[in-house]
Amino acid sequence: MEVKLHDIGEGMHEAEIVHYFVKAGQRVKNDEPLVEIQTDKMTAELTAPSAGVVEEICAGIGDIVEVGSTILSIRTQDQEETKTMLVSRDTRSDGPSTLSTKPFQLENPSQRVQASPHTRRIARENGVKLEEVQGTGPSGRIMDHDVFNFMKAHTKTKGIREESTEHGQDVKEENYLPFRGRRKQIAKKMTQSLYTAPHVTHFDEVMMTDLLALKQSLKSQGIGISVAAFFIKALQQSLKEYRIFNAKLEEEEGRIKLEEVYNIGLATDTEEGLIVPVIKNVEHKSIEIIHAEMKELTKKAKNNELSSSDLTGGTFTMSNVGPLGSTGATPILNYPETGLIAFHKTKRTPVVINDEIVIRDVMNVSFTFDHRVADGAQAAAFINRFIGFIQNPGQMMLKLI
Repeated sequence: MEVKLHDIGEGMHEAEIVHYFVKAGQRVKNDEPLVEIQTDKMTAELTAPSAGVVEEICAGIGDIVEVGSTILSIRTQDQEETKTMLVSRDTRSDGPSTLSTKPFQLENPSQRVQASPHTRRIARENGVKLEEVQGTGPSGRIMDHDVFNFMKAHTKTKGIREESTEHGQDVKEENYLPFRGRRKQIAKKMTQSLYTAPHVTHFDEVMMTDLLALKQSLKSQGIGISVAAFFIKALQQSLKEYRIFNAKLEEEEGRIKLEEVYNIGLATDTEEGLIVPVIKNVEHKSIEIIHAEMKELTKKAKNNELSSSDLTGGTFTMSNVGPLGSTGATPILNYPETGLIAFHKTKRTPVVINDEIVIRDVMNVSFTFDHRVADGAQAAAFINRFIGFIQNPGQMMLKLI
C-alpha cells in the first residue's frame, strides 16, 4: 500500500518532508503518525491508512514532494497473512523448514512519543531527543516548556561549530539561516503571485478620530473591541458594494468568479514566517464576534495550532502592520485573491477642515489589487467607501441592521 501526499488544504501542490516518525521495517498501527510535512501554510502529520509494516521510505527529509507522489509504502496485515500462508504451504510441500511464520516483530519496537508537531520541531532544532524528555502534559504528553526546561537542565551545551571553507576561512553557522519549510514555501508563493498578477498599489489616508472615540466609549462600558475588528466589518461592507475585489480570476475558463461569501484572511507574523488564518462568513457576524474569532485565530497562529480549515477559503486579505510602526508598503497579493489591504501607523496630524487647522488621528492605507481583474478607478471608489465607514462609524452600524 503506497502512502501518497494528498491535498490537505486548498491550493496545495507540494510539501516538504520535515520528519519521519517511523523507519523501514517498523510495524505501525492504523492512524499512527508516519511523517510530518510542511506546506506554505501549515505543519501537518500524515497517518497510516492501515496497520502493517513500513516496507520502503521513498522520500528523504528535506525533499519537496508534489501532491500524488509516494512518500512511503506499507505492507498491510492482509499482505502479511498471504505471505505467511504461502510460506507455510511451501514448507509443507518441501518438508521441514527453519522458516518462521510468526508475524514480523521489531526487536525493539519504538514507543510513540506524545508531542505536537510544533514541540517536535523545537526539539529537532535544538538537538533534543524527545525520548529523554519527561512530559508534564496529559498522559505524559511532552509540551513546549518541557523541552525548554530539559535544555536548561543540561549545562553541557553545544558551542557554535566552525567549518573550514575551501579557502581555509572559518564560517560560523550563526551567520546562516535555513531556507526551507515555511520560509521556502512563502518565497515560492510570493514569486508566483508577483510574476502572475500585475500588481498595482493604491495609497490613501483615513482619519481615525471618530472610530477611536467609539472604541474608547465602548471600553468605558466594559466592552473591549480592537480597531482591526471594525476594519474587517468595514471591509466586508465595502466589498459587498464592490464585489470585483472579492473575486478570483479563472483565466483558463475565461471568467472572473465573484465570491458569494466574505472570508477575510488575517496576515499574521509568526516565528516561522507569515501565515494567513481566515475568518469565515464575516457577513453573518457581529463586530464583537469578529473580534473574538480574530483573537483566537491569532493565538492559534502564534502557537502553530491552526488547522487546515483555519487557513483555507479566504476571499480577501488584510494586514495590520501599524502597531509595528509601518508608514507605508506595497503588499504582494495572497494569490489567487484579487485584493489585499494593509493598515499602517496612526499618527496625530494637523489637517485642514473647513479652512481651519485641527489635529486628527490619521492612518495610512495601501491597497494592492490585480490589474487584470480591476482598474484604478474601481480601486479608488472601493477605498473611498471603506474610508467613509471608518470616518463615520455610524454608517457602518446602520448597515448591520
